[in-house]
Amino acid sequence: MTERIAPVFVQRLRFCSAALLMVCSGAPGLAAAQTAQTVPGLAMPEPLPDSSSAAAVALAMRNAATALGAATPAADQPRLLFAFDDTLRADWHYTPRTRAGIALKDMSPAQRAAARALLEAPLSAAGLATVQDVMALEAVLRDLEAGSPLRIPGNYAMAIYGTPVANAAWGWRIEGHHLSLHFTLDRDQVVSTLPQFIGANPALVPKAVAGGPKAQTRPLGAPEDAARALLASFDAAQRAQAVLSAQTYGDIVSRNAKRASPREKGGLAYADMNADQRQALLAMVGQFAAQVKPALAATRMERVRASAPEALTFAWVGSAQKGQGHYFRVQGEKFLIEYDNSGGNHVHSIWRDFDGDWGRDVLADHYRRGRLSAPKN
Repeated sequence: MTERIAPVFVQRLRFCSAALLMVCSGAPGLAAAQTAQTVPGLAMPEPLPDSSSAAAVALAMRNAATALGAATPAADQPRLLFAFDDTLRADWHYTPRTRAGIALKDMSPAQRAAARALLEAPLSAAGLATVQDVMALEAVLRDLEAGSPLRIPGNYAMAIYGTPVANAAWGWRIEGHHLSLHFTLDRDQVVSTLPQFIGANPALVPKAVAGGPKAQTRPLGAPEDAARALLASFDAAQRAQAVLSAQTYGDIVSRNAKRASPREKGGLAYADMNADQRQALLAMVGQFAAQVKPALAATRMERVRASAPEALTFAWVGSAQKGQGHYFRVQGEKFLIEYDNSGGNHVHSIWRDFDGDWGRDVLADHYRRGRLSAPKN
């Protein structure tokens, strides 16, 4: 579903706008970060294979997380490193608040280099650009809110759960206003890239400001346009099934729940769409999946396609007119994607897996066998 994108390690992608100066700072990247002193309990990084496979992505994350731990002073490691089953791992949100981890703005150059590598490892070029825009929108909000002290582009915290080694389960996240990305690995395999929350306020950048995205940027505009086009393709009977209400919900319905659950029945089933509509639906879902590298996105799409045709549904709420409040969702047997733009210019989007967030389903047998301690959430 997603176009193959060359690894960002060999691209000259400028992930260094003023809004992301904390991440880059002209740092040379992962290679330099690997020269930092070894932290007890963290293995030295291994060379990254010249491959975009899921295994290579997993190794790249392990190397980068190891480098970040090595670059972090011993006194600060309790702020960065947590037990794999710490309850904070599933304590997430998308509003401004105090967060576990070390914020990009508080990192040293060596830490920032490793943090950049950790972001680059699982994210596609499109995903990196989206993250860049979301962080940079804080500069736009600061301008719109007359210098609000809450709006800090570098106030996005990284945290590592468990020890990043080849023979154990571990994970990491980056979180701040309108961004919460979670990755879980086990024995050098990526077992989950969810939950994935990405928001944008304003959804359409009204003007260019220092450190912000270009005017007219729409970080999450593509899936919205695709969903609206899909809605427009429905005939009257299909539309009657797809549109649940003229009144929006005010936010994503799943909010920041530790465990997502299926929403109420409703919407137009994949089974009731024609071939072009089915292709359009999967392509739109693929845009959400394409925030991560193709090998990881493919795993997500396999889970989408595994849903029974009658259980995979598309639902719309609110106005079909561009710029007006609306909400849509795609739900399958094991996953939920929500996109809320109730105010017309403020987007919240989320991808949840009912069983697999934070790798719960894949790791469940490990808990039963006692290989890991039982989760606390």
